[in-house]
Amino acid sequence: MALDVLCEVTNCVHNREGRKCGAEEIYVVSHKGNKATNSEETDCKTFEPGVL
Repeated sequence: MALDVLCEVTNCVHNREGRKCGAEEIYVVSHKGNKATNSEETDCKTFEPGVL
Protein backbone atom coordinates (compact mmCIF):
# COMPACT_ATOMS: atom_id res chain seq x y z
CA MET A 1 0.00 0.00 0.00
CA ALA A 2 1.20 3.50 -0.77
CA LEU A 3 2.49 5.44 2.23
CA ASP A 4 1.81 8.83 0.65
CA VAL A 5 -0.95 9.82 -1.74
CA LEU A 6 -0.17 13.05 -3.59
CA CYS A 7 -2.78 15.43 -5.00
CA GLU A 8 -2.50 18.51 -7.22
CA VAL A 9 -6.08 19.70 -6.64
CA THR A 10 -5.35 22.69 -4.41
CA ASN A 11 -8.97 23.39 -3.43
CA CYS A 12 -9.66 19.92 -1.97
CA VAL A 13 -10.15 19.94 1.82
CA HIS A 14 -7.96 16.81 2.05
CA ASN A 15 -4.97 18.46 0.32
CA ARG A 16 -2.27 19.00 2.95
CA GLU A 17 1.13 20.67 2.93
CA GLY A 18 3.40 19.15 0.31
CA ARG A 19 0.43 18.02 -1.84
CA LYS A 20 -0.20 15.05 0.47
CA CYS A 21 -3.77 13.76 0.70
CA GLY A 22 -5.01 13.69 4.29
CA ALA A 23 -8.19 11.65 3.65
CA GLU A 24 -8.63 8.51 5.74
CA GLU A 25 -9.40 6.52 2.59
CA ILE A 26 -9.29 7.18 -1.16
CA TYR A 27 -12.14 6.27 -3.52
CA VAL A 28 -11.24 6.09 -7.22
CA VAL A 29 -13.73 5.08 -9.93
CA SER A 30 -13.49 4.16 -13.61
CA HIS A 31 -15.43 5.69 -16.50
CA LYS A 32 -15.43 2.25 -18.17
CA GLY A 33 -17.20 0.06 -15.60
CA ASN A 34 -14.92 -1.76 -13.19
CA LYS A 35 -11.80 -1.74 -15.41
CA ALA A 36 -9.62 1.07 -16.73
CA THR A 37 -6.82 0.94 -19.27
CA ASN A 38 -5.20 4.28 -18.33
CA SER A 39 -5.39 7.01 -15.67
CA GLU A 40 -7.51 9.30 -17.88
CA GLU A 41 -10.37 6.80 -17.54
CA THR A 42 -10.54 7.31 -13.76
CA ASP A 43 -11.74 9.91 -11.22
CA CYS A 44 -11.09 10.40 -7.53
CA LYS A 45 -14.43 10.46 -5.66
CA THR A 46 -12.66 11.47 -2.41
CA PHE A 47 -12.48 15.10 -3.59
CA GLU A 48 -14.32 17.66 -1.45
CA PRO A 49 -14.06 21.34 -2.36
CA GLY A 50 -12.51 23.61 0.23
CA VAL A 51 -11.90 27.32 0.55
CA LEU A 52 -8.91 28.75 -1.31
